[in-house]
Amino acid sequence: MRPRIATRVGAWLGARQPIERLALLRIMIPLAVLGFLSSRLAHADHWLSAVGFRVPDLGGDWRQPMYLPPTPVGVAWAMAVTIAASGLCLAVGLATQPAAAIFALLVGYTTLADRREAFTVNKLAPVLALALFLAPSGARYGVDAWRRSRRDPAAARPTEIEGGVIRFFQVFLATMYSASGIAKVRGDWLTEQVLWTHLHDQYQTYVGWLVMRILPGWAWWALQGLVLLFEVGAPLWFALSSTRKPALVIGLVMHIMIGIMFGPVVWFALLMGSMLVACYLPEPFLLRVRRWNPAARFSRSLRRPC
Repeated sequence: MRPRIATRVGAWLGARQPIERLALLRIMIPLAVLGFLSSRLAHADHWLSAVGFRVPDLGGDWRQPMYLPPTPVGVAWAMAVTIAASGLCLAVGLATQPAAAIFALLVGYTTLADRREAFTVNKLAPVLALALFLAPSGARYGVDAWRRSRRDPAAARPTEIEGGVIRFFQVFLATMYSASGIAKVRGDWLTEQVLWTHLHDQYQTYVGWLVMRILPGWAWWALQGLVLLFEVGAPLWFALSSTRKPALVIGLVMHIMIGIMFGPVVWFALLMGSMLVACYLPEPFLLRVRRWNPAARFSRSLRRPC
């Protein structure tokens, strides 16, 4: 029985996946992270140097497991420019592997240096960028791939990648959902209308205010129950082929509502929603991207007679 289970797990991990999944992850992850960091990058001196407020060194206090001293102003601006440049290079597939490594290292450093305002997006960014660095992220749909095709037009372009790369993101996403749901259950999501309370916070948008006034009170209990059911059972919903598509739709709707109702959390919603699409969108939809060739269409339109 054990060898049979190990064989099935190995086959699942090794099953090849469309390369479009990795390309979507490579494009959307750095863009969402840069969108979140944009307000900090614009004020790099106040963010990383001694110009702005920084929590002082507490001398090894247990509440401060690591202290990183402020950088000089010039270094802070250089780091901000490098983060933006490496993230954009990663998104367009230019010098993909070095860009991913630099992006992971610098975002990780800034997250540790600014622990007081570290959020889910920049906490996840170093791990996700490191995974992109270890994967063949520049193999297709990027500047690196375009350069290779220019050097050797007859070379075959890859259409699939090893499944372990995508499986990491899929398992990571399902595990994160489940852990979040379990934390909510252990908190007060079963006894209080937490969603309704959150909509009164400083992140409230006009859409959030409008939805809050339109929906009846019982609807918030139903929404909370749906969120808990989706998140706690995420590993099961995405593992079963019969529930994968409904789970994908529910997850996307959840992140869309988070993005339009909770203001600055839009970057978190964009990050998670794009990862959800890249990891679990059915293959027929992904293969449409492969068949769509805007360059060929443009060249055909130029050859048409006026």
